[in-house]
Amino acid sequence: MTGAGVHDGLSDAEVAERLADGRGNDVRQSTSRTVADILRENVFTLFNAILTVCFVAVAVLGDYRDGLFYLVVVANALIGIVQEVRAKLVLDRLALLAVPEVAVKRDGFAHIVPLGLVVQDDVLILRPGDQVPADAVVLDGDDLVADESLLTGESDPVVKVVGDELLSGSYISGGSGYARLTFVGADSYANRLTAEIKRHSLVHSELRAATNRILVLLSWLLGPVILLTLIGRIAAYGGLDALFTGPDAPWRSALRDSVAGVVGMIPEGLVLLISLAFGLAAIQLARHKVLIEELAAVEVLARVDVLCLDKTGTLTSGTLDFDRLVVQSAAHEADARLVLGLIGTDDAANLTARVLGLHFEPGAAVVGARLPFSSARKFSGITLDLPGRVSSSWLFGAPERLLAAHPESLAAASAIAAEGHRTLALVRLDGTTPLDMAIDPEHSSLEPVCLVVFRESVRPHAAETLRYFATQGVRVIVMSGDSPVTVAAIARRLGVAGETVNAAELDDDEALAAALETTSLFGRVSPEQKRTAVALLQGQGRTVAMTGDGVNDAMAIKDADLGIAMGSATPATKAASRLVLLDNRFDRLPEVLGLGRRVIANVERVANLFLSKTVYGILIALTTSLLALPFPFLPRQLTLVSSLAIGIPSFVLALAPNRRIYTPGVLRRILRYAVPTGAIAAATALVTFLFLYGRIPLHEARSVTTIALFVVSLWILCVLARPLTGPRLALVTGMAAAMVLACTIPFTRAFFVIDVRLDLPLLFGIGIGALGAAGIELMYRRARRTGLVFDRE
Repeated sequence: MTGAGVHDGLSDAEVAERLADGRGNDVRQSTSRTVADILRENVFTLFNAILTVCFVAVAVLGDYRDGLFYLVVVANALIGIVQEVRAKLVLDRLALLAVPEVAVKRDGFAHIVPLGLVVQDDVLILRPGDQVPADAVVLDGDDLVADESLLTGESDPVVKVVGDELLSGSYISGGSGYARLTFVGADSYANRLTAEIKRHSLVHSELRAATNRILVLLSWLLGPVILLTLIGRIAAYGGLDALFTGPDAPWRSALRDSVAGVVGMIPEGLVLLISLAFGLAAIQLARHKVLIEELAAVEVLARVDVLCLDKTGTLTSGTLDFDRLVVQSAAHEADARLVLGLIGTDDAANLTARVLGLHFEPGAAVVGARLPFSSARKFSGITLDLPGRVSSSWLFGAPERLLAAHPESLAAASAIAAEGHRTLALVRLDGTTPLDMAIDPEHSSLEPVCLVVFRESVRPHAAETLRYFATQGVRVIVMSGDSPVTVAAIARRLGVAGETVNAAELDDDEALAAALETTSLFGRVSPEQKRTAVALLQGQGRTVAMTGDGVNDAMAIKDADLGIAMGSATPATKAASRLVLLDNRFDRLPEVLGLGRRVIANVERVANLFLSKTVYGILIALTTSLLALPFPFLPRQLTLVSSLAIGIPSFVLALAPNRRIYTPGVLRRILRYAVPTGAIAAATALVTFLFLYGRIPLHEARSVTTIALFVVSLWILCVLARPLTGPRLALVTGMAAAMVLACTIPFTRAFFVIDVRLDLPLLFGIGIGALGAAGIELMYRRARRTGLVFDRE
């Protein structure tokens, strides 16, 4: 560095040199996924690939009416893309460092420069309220105090002296000074942490995972099944030679039958339903100031059985409230209240002192003289002037400095501090001693007047929210960077029992694991220990949610099954999370839990409808192929049945209230119920078609088989919709009425190729459908007894 002095800063030439060789603070890091990532994750899926191939085959046929199923693919992708891009836009407006400009010294003069033009070795001008834009070393300071709570979790400010390190992202909460930047841009602490945080990974959704496992299984089955279907179609239409010869070459019909068989196997509506359920829940939560970054996060909280909380910013607001006044000298209590009023309303009052202004009035008193607070002295002073009275001098600050000569008062202050409260002493100088004689209180005659006790401000409804989670079987673990004494005090106020462990005394991961077995309250927890604790709990098979607001919480939030950030959190912490409580209301979490339970319980219920369809689709395709028969349905006829008996009703049922507590084993329960019911539905359709095929025209046989399949599918819906409240009964009867209209209105009859009349074939089909419905009823009653289905909400 050049210049007249160490604080003169860099010259313009030195700044230009550092900008040219990459030592500037300009670093651009996305705090969320890119649009390309979102598009890729929502468009290029196995589900979409299978149905796209089917749609291309339909397009080759030239009859787009049989391609109605592809609307599900488009809708499913759009819902996921729109919701997740919306969350991305919110997150991209945030940056880890909130300051757009920085005050620096250059060529001996102060300059305000953009954050990106700050360079290594720049001399920062530090003032109260400034955020440190990059790592720095203190050159000079006058009572310089930094707030590092967003970095370390420690809520108490840290005094900084010459040579101390200042980390990027910390705030100057008091004093002033100068610091030289040491690490800038991507090398700074905050940006290194942001780079690690931004590595995106999808939240684990059991519903999505179960659906993907089903699709993977189907992908293995599809090859052989499609091959058999094609062979069966070729045989059904007279062999390979006949398939492409003659004036009415049947290759189009064979290809259409193959598409119908494949579409019947794919639970296309299930994926759409999950996206819709997640999307609508996200919209509801957004109205309550809860931002969902990823749709599947709505479900995850329903599965959470451990909730890890950071104290500062989550359970508490991070600010102090006045608690009480402990009077040591009743003779001076009235004057003490006036002094506290003056301290709290003084223009130079810091954040702690301003709290007093809400509880004490100075009346007619005025400040005669003032001794500013000094971090070295650890106290401030004031002279009380009242009309018609002799002035008196008072000191306000740390008890260990002001009460050293009064062991009883000091012991009382220490006992209060041991309860986790911040305690300051107010003392009166003897007689008319001026303030400038009070620089060394050990050589002054001081009289203890009162102890001023502060407490951390606990968020409203925090205790109620914790009790709610306890009743729901969710273990709550408090992990704070604050002292164990403070954590214990807050825990007592919130009604959380148990011993508080000092995590700084835990030597290794084994000690932390042992502590997690016995307690749920931790103080002095490092960011690395938070991450380790999350991993240890996950290793026990627990589903872990982590909340917080500081950079120190960000990596644990990212590693947790569900990361939850407060609205006041740093942008990087928000980017690492899946849920953001925008209005800082911790009591929103029960509402999120309720919506998650509604989603997972209702989707499990209606997934039985979709998987039953998959089972009967596979069985019908294989059976007709092996028997060399035409497929019993056109693709649009299957779309009609699945829309009325599955798609529309499942959408309605997925939105119904349901607070059933999550029970593991969703996929197992679904398969154990859907396979037999799907087999019953397949048997119903096959018996109907096999009996009618050859006796009546093919299009009539398909029409009657469609109605028989609808009857049994409607009963699957009926049993899964129970209890049949008024709205649900109206839903079932409404779907039946819609089917009747589709079979009688000329336009829909022609569109879906439904050719039926009131004759024996139709009555036969309805009768077989009724027998299938009876089988479904018996299966349902058995499943209810064994817990495979739930009709209690």
